[in-house]
Amino acid sequence: MTQRRYLMCRPTYFAVDYRINPWMDPTAPYDTELAIAQWTRLRQVYRDLGHTVDEIEPVPGLPDMVFAANGATVLDGDVLAVQFRDPERADEAPAYRSWFERAGFRVHEAKHTNEGEGDLLLAGDVMLAGYGFRTVHAAHTQVQEVFGRPTVSLQLVDPAYYHLDTALCVLDAETVAYLPEAFSPGSRAVLRRLFPNAVLATPADAAVLGLNAVSDGEHVVLPVQATDLTAALEARGYTTVGVDMSELRKAGGGPKCCTLEVRP
Repeated sequence: MTQRRYLMCRPTYFAVDYRINPWMDPTAPYDTELAIAQWTRLRQVYRDLGHTVDEIEPVPGLPDMVFAANGATVLDGDVLAVQFRDPERADEAPAYRSWFERAGFRVHEAKHTNEGEGDLLLAGDVMLAGYGFRTVHAAHTQVQEVFGRPTVSLQLVDPAYYHLDTALCVLDAETVAYLPEAFSPGSRAVLRRLFPNAVLATPADAAVLGLNAVSDGEHVVLPVQATDLTAALEARGYTTVGVDMSELRKAGGGPKCCTLEVRP
């Protein structure tokens, strides 16, 4: 395990006022204060594990800005800025870009639609890159050019798992957990070849966004409702920390969605 640095955004303006993924229902009630409490608990878990948490100031009118993982991809001090598919989230991009510019990172403008660590996950020296719903396949070329890492494209086929981080979690440099049904046949074959010892999640655990988890290589922070996945991870020697993100799940987010890893 190594200490990690994360960027998070308090859900001060959390709401479910529109529908841009299957999890969102603008007609259903939501509780902003409960979302804030769940987010605050997640932040404290990271601090208790010895990780550093930076915070970006939330912007009024951007209820999904809490999902910091979509704000950028950061590796070796380079930042690939994002370009959102949906106009409801477009103004999050300059807010996150400005934060990294002020912090002294090298920021690269996005040439194509990409939604940050929602679809771009580093596994050892390989960048796993999702496409099919949000990040477009053409963006993967820029990812490879900016970061100089082999980039493996993985096609998502289930609208419920519209970002890679809802269907796959990187546990350490050599191991991932994922839901096979979320990927095309060819992408499933690639995952089997790259990660023969992967943890396979059940549809039930994926349905509570159990794979939207954060691992430091030793501890895995995941939704407490993902009971089978929790047991499977502990059987592999990982220490799990369950958190309740049920209110934020109403907008399609879990622990990973709320967490952008900052790799200086």
